[in-house]
Amino acid sequence: MSELLLKGVPIGAIKGVLLDKDGTISNSEVHLLYLAKARIKAAIQIFRSKSSNTEELSRLKNLLSSAYGISPQGLNPGGTIAVASRAQNLISTATILCLLGESWPKALELANEIFHAVDLTAQKEELQVPKRTLLPGVMNILKKLKQANISCALISNDTHAGIKNFLQTHQLEEFISCFWSADNDPPKPHPEAVLGLCNILKLHPEECAVVGDAESDLQMANRAGVDLTLGYVAGWTMPPQLTAHKHIIKHWDELSVVK
Repeated sequence: MSELLLKGVPIGAIKGVLLDKDGTISNSEVHLLYLAKARIKAAIQIFRSKSSNTEELSRLKNLLSSAYGISPQGLNPGGTIAVASRAQNLISTATILCLLGESWPKALELANEIFHAVDLTAQKEELQVPKRTLLPGVMNILKKLKQANISCALISNDTHAGIKNFLQTHQLEEFISCFWSADNDPPKPHPEAVLGLCNILKLHPEECAVVGDAESDLQMANRAGVDLTLGYVAGWTMPPQLTAHKHIIKHWDELSVVK
């Protein structure tokens, strides 16, 4: 095993690292804010065709903003748009529509219509959609982990296609051995997601470290038997409030590896 160091201090011997994507290795806030606001805009347009009640439209905007995690300070890293999968965000959107008087079947239909409308707009305006970028120091630590023969994998609530596109766009395939997406069963934050990914890596949970920016990531790792849990807090304008970690990372350059 190789030794992982935090600010030069050994914190554990590992063979693998399981990484969250959005807010951990990917600077996704601008992209996700765009997505959240686009869905709110689409929802208002659809509802305006049904009702011109400005109070109801304002309530729709406020409820969706709250659910997605939009605030004057930026995107709440604990909001659904930051943490939850697309399917879970669709359900939360439909739930908001139910609060405005829609039946559940109609709310699901409208939520799907909203998401589809945003998808079409994003395809047409691809160059205007903010892109996810790698957070500072990510490539450097991935290279060090590879040199130390430490296997790296992603565990994310993004779709299989979304993760694959992210890896290809940032040329990370040589550093990331495999991934576990929202399309896998079960998706995170179920502990079996960690166990399933460890099984693919042919490693035991206690041989791995998990790095995430959400409390649910760290709790999942703890329940799966991972001892080395690292909370990453520098991926958002509003730092996530974490308690289930063993260590906190404020910059990827704080980590190093010794064989």
